[in-house]
Order: sequence, then C-alpha cells, then structure tokens
Amino acid sequence: MNIILDKLNSKNIMSAKLWIEDGSRNDPKDKKGIHQLLSSTMLRGCGPYNNKQIAEIVESCGASLNCDTYEDGILISLKCVENDAYTLFPLIGWMITKPLLQVDQFDLEKDLTIKAIKRQKESTYQLAFDAWRKMIYGDGPYGHDPLGSINDIKKINKEHILPIASSLIHRKKNLVISGKFPINLDKYIENSIEFMGISKNINKQKKTINNVNKTERLLKQKRSICTHSLNTKQVILLLGKATIRYDNKSDILLRLLSCYLGYGMSSLLFKVLREKYGVVYEAGVYHPIRESQTPFIMHASTSEEKGNITLQLLKECWEKIINCEISPEELYLVKMKYRGQMAHSLQSISQRAEHKAHLLGIGLTKDHDKEILKRLESITSKEIKDAANRYLKNPFLSVCSNKEVIRKIVKDWKV
Repeated sequence: MNIILDKLNSKNIMSAKLWIEDGSRNDPKDKKGIHQLLSSTMLRGCGPYNNKQIAEIVESCGASLNCDTYEDGILISLKCVENDAYTLFPLIGWMITKPLLQVDQFDLEKDLTIKAIKRQKESTYQLAFDAWRKMIYGDGPYGHDPLGSINDIKKINKEHILPIASSLIHRKKNLVISGKFPINLDKYIENSIEFMGISKNINKQKKTINNVNKTERLLKQKRSICTHSLNTKQVILLLGKATIRYDNKSDILLRLLSCYLGYGMSSLLFKVLREKYGVVYEAGVYHPIRESQTPFIMHASTSEEKGNITLQLLKECWEKIINCEISPEELYLVKMKYRGQMAHSLQSISQRAEHKAHLLGIGLTKDHDKEILKRLESITSKEIKDAANRYLKNPFLSVCSNKEVIRKIVKDWKV
C-alpha cells in the first residue's frame, strides 16, 4: 500500500482517503452492484467489532467514516481530529483484511441499495444518462451505475461477495492523509496488525486495454440514438462520446473544451441556450475523471415545445468546437477557468486527499496537476481543435421525454 502524507495547518483536523483499485467496472456481468454491496457492508462490522460497536467508536470521536464505490475504485474516507487517529485507523485495516459481512447486515444493505436505485429512477436526467451509458458501453466497464441493477442485486447473496472481499487485500491501494496528523502515522499503519498482509503488487494494464477494445467494437455496432419514453412535458437531451483515459496527453485539451462549453455564464452553452435563445432551464457538460474511456457529454433540460430547437443548437455547438478554433481571448479565459476550477475543487483537506488518492489510484503521480498547469501555458487553439476532431466526431444522443417529442427528435436526428 502506497502512503502519501500531505501535512497542512488544519487546526488539528485530518482527512484520510484510501483508494482501492477496481470498483463497479469490475462487477461480473450478472452481478451489477456487487462492489457497492461489499463496500457498504464492510462498514457494518469488521475485525473484533460489530455494527453497533463501530458506530459507537466513530461517533464517540465525533468522526466520520464512509466507504463508497465508484466506477474505477472503492474509496474509504475518514475524517477526525489528530488525537483520534490511532483509535480509528485500525477500523480501516480491519475493513480490508477482516470484514465480518454478517448476513443480517448484508440483507439490510441490499434493501437500502434497491431503494436508492428506485429513487434514482425518479430522475429523468438519470434515466437519460443510464440509457446513453448502456448504448455506449453495453456490459463494458462503465455500462452501469455503481449501485447496480435491481434484478442483479436481488440475486446476490453473501457467498457471492466473499471472493470479492478476499480480493481487496491484494488490490493496489493508495492512502493519502491530509491535514494535521501524528508523527510517524505512516509507520504505525505499515506495522499494525490490522493492515497485516496487504499486498503491494498488482498490474491490470492488459484488462484495461481489453475493455477499451470492447467498447470500440460496441460503438461500431450501435445506432447513434437511444430514447426513453415517459409521461412528462420535460425533455432531457444528452449528446456525447466515449473519449480517452485521464492519463492521455490529450485529456487536458478536452478538459479545456468542457470549460469552454459549460463552465460559467460566459460558456458557449450558457450564451447560446440561455442568453441568446432562452430555450433551456439547465445546460452543461459532464466530463468526469476516468481511468478508461471517459464520457464527454453535453446535456440540456427543456420543455416539449423547445425540444427540437434545443437539439439543433446543441448540434451546432458541438460542430463549432470541431470546425472552429477558439479565439485568443476565449482561450485565455478558458485557461483561467480551468485554473479556477482546479483550485475550487481542492479547497478542503478532504478534497485534496481524495483527489490525490484518485490520481494515484489510476496510475498518475501526486504532482500530475502541477505538470498539467505548467503545460497549460503552451497549449494552442489549434491543438484543442485537433483533439476535438480526433475524439468528438459523430456523437451519440440520448433522449428522455414523451412519445410525441421523441418521435419528432428521432426524425430530426436521422436527417
């Protein structure tokens, strides 16, 4: 396990983030959500402590301890005061090496997960996004939400999660501790019985490449539009592509494009869709950090009367970034936005620790952001346009609305 100490003057508060490689992207095809069930059940008993005892330990310290599943990994988060570090860190070790996984607690998490999935399905945006994701990735690494599917969750039992739990001790891990913490805390962790046996060696580069190839084959077979019909007057439009890994040298070019399109009131989508035409009540860009093929999506929410014109304007904005170079003034502003966005996302010790753990978890260095900011100065509009031409041509559309709106949009899309 790689341990990074990030000492800061944080008034006796520390935040620890442990990133364990492979999250929901590694769920078996017929057991979508199994990593989520494991991560949530790990908190309900580990080592010598049952669910109530863990809650009492954490609450008596006024701390927070969470475990969440993402597409690329599992994240264990601890926030506490410096003096409680030696009391609470053993819990993290036990969660990995000796989770209890009691049947009653596992069944409770199944019920909670199913309820969470049902709540998600009440969102029209989530329905449109799930359809887009399924169209693009299929049963690939990013083809489903980390929560999984209700049908799969119902079929998963304790015996199914045991081998997944056993594999955690051998997976690559990166622990980042930010804030004010005890001296030699890293040595304590490395030598403690709770963390004993955690392996350092793992390499899954081949699996990632195979997933990429699978997605590329899938895109060649799929049509470019998917729809979800509801009895609603709302229209959700998602227009996007699966692009490149976060460690790709061209990733920063696409991130500058996402700032240009969707960050702030000077962004292209805001100026066109809100200020000039007033056709949407929400618009933006979804472009997260991913280890494999990252989604790049423009999204907009509008009324049924404005569905077709909104789609047309989205297409025009998409074509603009492919066919036109950003002006020098716009490029300067976009770079300022990116710096501001990065600074804003790293304000707290928890944000700093999580970001570093995430970067290390997907194979980058803790100084990756500094390298990007240094490179930022020399990036040209032509480089950005070339990246758009290479990675953003022929986008895919997902629509969620009523049948009549969908019929009109499908007709326009084919034209």
